[in-house]
Amino acid sequence: MASLALDLVLWLTGVRGHIPRFDDFRPVPAAPTVGAGYIVRILAITAAIFAALSLAVWGTVWIAIQLL
Repeated sequence: MASLALDLVLWLTGVRGHIPRFDDFRPVPAAPTVGAGYIVRILAITAAIFAALSLAVWGTVWIAIQLL
């Protein structure tokens, strides 16, 4: 009875039309899991960025030592 009263109040205030019922939901296709190729690609990009930054720091220090 309480749910009927709540439904009546929501319907009278105009809110009921904006709340989806359980049968209004469509099934969503399952998302593919993250594959090993994706993880390897992320690790390769991370390693490349780390190597480039390391070489940049090493080069800066080397140039600074040469100028002294």
